[in-house]
Amino acid sequence: MGRGRQKAKDAKIARELKYTPHGADLRELERELIHSESVRPAAAKVEVEEDPDPYARWADAED
Repeated sequence: MGRGRQKAKDAKIARELKYTPHGADLRELERELIHSESVRPAAAKVEVEEDPDPYARWADAED
Protein backbone atom coordinates (compact mmCIF):
# COMPACT_ATOMS: atom_id res chain seq x y z
CA MET A 1 0.00 0.00 0.00
CA GLY A 2 1.39 3.40 -0.95
CA ARG A 3 2.11 6.14 1.56
CA GLY A 4 -0.77 8.30 0.27
CA ARG A 5 -3.31 5.54 0.74
CA GLN A 6 -1.98 4.75 4.22
CA LYS A 7 -2.10 8.43 5.21
CA ALA A 8 -5.70 8.70 4.01
CA LYS A 9 -6.63 5.56 5.92
CA ASP A 10 -4.99 6.92 9.09
CA ALA A 11 -6.83 10.25 8.67
CA LYS A 12 -10.14 8.43 8.26
CA ILE A 13 -9.55 6.39 11.43
CA ALA A 14 -8.51 9.53 13.35
CA ARG A 15 -11.71 11.33 12.26
CA GLU A 16 -13.84 8.38 13.31
CA LEU A 17 -12.18 8.27 16.72
CA LYS A 18 -12.49 12.02 17.19
CA TYR A 19 -16.12 12.48 16.16
CA THR A 20 -17.73 9.18 17.15
CA PRO A 21 -19.32 9.38 20.59
CA HIS A 22 -17.88 6.80 22.91
CA GLY A 23 -20.28 6.05 25.72
CA ALA A 24 -18.08 5.02 28.58
CA ASP A 25 -19.86 2.68 30.96
CA LEU A 26 -17.93 3.44 34.13
CA ARG A 27 -19.90 0.96 36.23
CA GLU A 28 -19.01 -1.86 33.82
CA LEU A 29 -15.37 -0.82 33.95
CA GLU A 30 -15.46 -0.80 37.75
CA ARG A 31 -16.97 -4.30 37.82
CA GLU A 32 -14.36 -5.55 35.39
CA LEU A 33 -11.48 -4.12 37.42
CA ILE A 34 -12.82 -5.47 40.71
CA HIS A 35 -13.38 -8.89 39.17
CA SER A 36 -9.89 -9.03 37.64
CA GLU A 37 -8.29 -8.16 41.00
CA SER A 38 -10.19 -10.90 42.81
CA VAL A 39 -9.33 -13.52 40.19
CA ARG A 40 -5.62 -12.69 39.93
CA PRO A 41 -3.57 -14.50 42.60
CA ALA A 42 -1.23 -12.46 44.74
CA ALA A 43 2.35 -12.56 43.56
CA ALA A 44 4.68 -14.41 45.89
CA LYS A 45 7.65 -12.44 47.11
CA VAL A 46 10.88 -14.04 46.05
CA GLU A 47 14.03 -12.84 47.72
CA VAL A 48 17.07 -13.00 45.51
CA GLU A 49 20.43 -13.09 47.19
CA GLU A 50 22.84 -10.85 45.32
CA ASP A 51 26.33 -12.08 44.64
CA PRO A 52 28.89 -9.50 45.88
CA ASP A 53 30.99 -10.06 42.74
CA PRO A 54 28.80 -11.07 39.80
CA TYR A 55 31.89 -11.69 37.60
CA ALA A 56 33.66 -14.00 40.05
CA ARG A 57 32.50 -17.15 38.28
CA TRP A 58 34.45 -16.13 35.15
CA ALA A 59 37.61 -15.15 36.95
CA ASP A 60 40.50 -17.59 36.73
CA ALA A 61 42.12 -18.78 39.95
CA GLU A 62 45.54 -18.41 38.28
CA ASP A 63 45.36 -14.58 37.87
